[in-house]
Amino acid sequence: MSSQAQIDLQHMARALELARQGVYSTHPNPRVGCVIVRDGQVVGEGWHVRAGEGHAEVHALRQAAEQARGATAYVTLEPCSHHGRTPPCADALVNAGVARVVAAMQDPNPQVAGNGLRRLAAAGIQVQSGVLEQEARALNPGFIKRMEHGLPFVRVKLAMSLDGRTAMASGESQWITGPAARSAVQRLRARASVVLTGADSVLADGSRMTVRASELGLSGATLTLATERTPLRVLIDGRLRVPLNAPFFQAGAALVVGLQATDAERYRQQGHELLAVPGAAGQVDLRQLLQTLAERGANEVLVEAGARLAGAFAQAGLVDEYQIFIAGRLLGSSARPLLDWPLAHMSEAPALKIIEMRAVGDDWRVIAIPAPAAELPTPRPVIL
Repeated sequence: MSSQAQIDLQHMARALELARQGVYSTHPNPRVGCVIVRDGQVVGEGWHVRAGEGHAEVHALRQAAEQARGATAYVTLEPCSHHGRTPPCADALVNAGVARVVAAMQDPNPQVAGNGLRRLAAAGIQVQSGVLEQEARALNPGFIKRMEHGLPFVRVKLAMSLDGRTAMASGESQWITGPAARSAVQRLRARASVVLTGADSVLADGSRMTVRASELGLSGATLTLATERTPLRVLIDGRLRVPLNAPFFQAGAALVVGLQATDAERYRQQGHELLAVPGAAGQVDLRQLLQTLAERGANEVLVEAGARLAGAFAQAGLVDEYQIFIAGRLLGSSARPLLDWPLAHMSEAPALKIIEMRAVGDDWRVIAIPAPAAELPTPRPVIL
């Protein structure tokens, strides 16, 4: 590897580190970092903090000022070339007089898709793409999947005992795991665009599905970013069984998904939205729901639901990643299973690829992906 290639890797790794600071706050935009280097010295750094504000390149160029002229800009995602809520970053780099731009990957957004790099090249700027591309893709799995497939990245969180059970036969389930695991789940909620649950879970547990700042285990500016944006809470309730005075509805505005929307006005008066997504066999069409959420800008959907709904997502082939928390206890053979997914033969058992296993307090977390989806971007936990 040449010395220049090593230098490129070093600075792109720093740009990715900066981009990760936006893990909780950039929705619906991608997480992007930028480093500007001149004569071997870093003269500017920036990252995209939140939608509607300056992109990573703008912050880095502002810090570099006149030193950006003749410099190299390292960006984790191709600079945008279209006018959105902010001006094109490609134009900002051209106007600043940078000599070289290194991008980790092209932007999957059809409005950009190579146009930004072409605009830079047309202005006489040396352009390179593909440095630490896999790491860059793993940082934005939801944005990439939404742009390339019209669906959000679906992460299913499950908690179970060592014998694979999630609740006692009575439905009692609090708390299987300990404080550290619950804190990790709160961080998963904070980074999600949507937190999705089902009527069974809400009725059984009285759950709110909110982000609880006191349990995030974060501090300072990171805590502020993790709590200033509220993920959309979605309740799948085909027969509208959950009463409007339930804790879930008292916790704030929510999107309720049913088989029909004849009671839409009643929900609207309480500050909620009722969406009809009918499907086969009297069940909500989960794929259609995900497409609708993607159209609304959802990048990452966190599913926290009971065995039946979680199993329905799995059987429909809609799960991109499982985050399974395992507690060091046994619940017994009469307790409830992890997924409602009847399988008759070993040949039917879906294969999972375990990409990470680590201790979380007194519990364990296993991150796994369905084997056929092994090529999809699969992010690791960013802040623990």
